[in-house]
Amino acid sequence: MDGCADSPAIRVRLFASLREQVGWSERECKPLQAPANPAAIWAQLQLPGDPSHVRVAINHRFAALDSPLEAGDELAFLPPISGG
Repeated sequence: MDGCADSPAIRVRLFASLREQVGWSERECKPLQAPANPAAIWAQLQLPGDPSHVRVAINHRFAALDSPLEAGDELAFLPPISGG
């Protein structure tokens, strides 16, 4: 079980090290509770770490962890990127 209800509603995408940690890059899932927001989806999917340390984007726009989600939205979690 991947933490999502059976019928798809929100496309969840993971990037960079987060994708590598969990072993998948994209899933479709229906929130188990309403109202849905990125923090609730993070908990529902049991993603590792603290969601306050990642960037969130909804439909290709940066958003807050408590931003509302609707069916058909694309939710992306982007971990901090380091470079030098």
